[in-house]
Amino acid sequence: MTGKRWTDDPEDWRPPYRMDPDKTHRFRVPVDRLVDRITPNSDIFVLAHFGVLRIDPAEWRLHFAGLFDRPKTMTLEDVRSFPKMEIESFIKCAGFPADHRIATRNASNAVWAGARLADVMEAAGLSPKASHLWFYAPDVGSYAEWSANRYVKDMPVERMQANDVLLAYEVNGEPLPAEHGFPLRVFIPGYYGTNHVKWLCRIDAAETRAPGIFTNELYNDPVIADGTPTDTRAPVWGVAPEALIVSPGAGDRIPIGPITIRGWCWGERPIAKVELSLDGGRTWSETLPATRNQHSWQGFSFDADLKALGRVSLAVRATDTSGETQPDKDARNSIHAIEVTVVE
Repeated sequence: MTGKRWTDDPEDWRPPYRMDPDKTHRFRVPVDRLVDRITPNSDIFVLAHFGVLRIDPAEWRLHFAGLFDRPKTMTLEDVRSFPKMEIESFIKCAGFPADHRIATRNASNAVWAGARLADVMEAAGLSPKASHLWFYAPDVGSYAEWSANRYVKDMPVERMQANDVLLAYEVNGEPLPAEHGFPLRVFIPGYYGTNHVKWLCRIDAAETRAPGIFTNELYNDPVIADGTPTDTRAPVWGVAPEALIVSPGAGDRIPIGPITIRGWCWGERPIAKVELSLDGGRTWSETLPATRNQHSWQGFSFDADLKALGRVSLAVRATDTSGETQPDKDARNSIHAIEVTVVE
């Protein structure tokens, strides 16, 4: 599929492109197989709703519209001329966009590099009237029963205050692969992957949230009050705390006796503790995870003693520094549990 230039925008911001594949593209290595802290580029998960864009960097431009005093059109070399910043960070898929009850557990951890968004916004003269930034990608198509003629997400301007949001052009020291957004993507540490717009071609500054199915219809979850979902919905931005067992694996046969249980945990805020249950969630023990490096995922381990033969349910849950804990079920970050068999 070859990209067409659409005429429903105030300016022509789409570069020539082709989509290969030109339909929803998924790739994942189960997180419980990712034993190294840094995920190789070949193992970072991919979800491209409409397909994968292929863009000639010589034809690509970054356009600005809306509340800017000095709107610019930048080449990739212009973006690369800003001071380069590297951030080690996990990235977590939000899962099915219309159902917050499904925990897909796709995650990776890598070193992302690029220009700080705050530096680029300063150069473009971001107006103090702007409350949100809208990020546009030119991909067009259908996903399940939804369709759109662009991919648009937004972010509160105040999220830039931490000075860690990137216009990323590298991952793990290499140029972004097409599957991960070459030539440029937004990278917002601690936000779900749906917000890290790939193939970024345009940024709008506005006083409101962006319109579109990916901001107002999909990826909006019920607000929970006193443990009960309400009719109020909030955008899926910051990643909720989550822990996942890496070793042993689901279905493994484990010798009776001492065992070390290892895994990863992550969230928008650092994880303060991880708890382990060996009895289906009736009782829990806790441990402190490893210290977080920038926005990296954190490793954890438990030394346990499996004393009875047969099937055992292992479950873990994470609590972040604000006190938020993984729910038992029906959530994007519900408790991770596996079964193993204890043998002689």
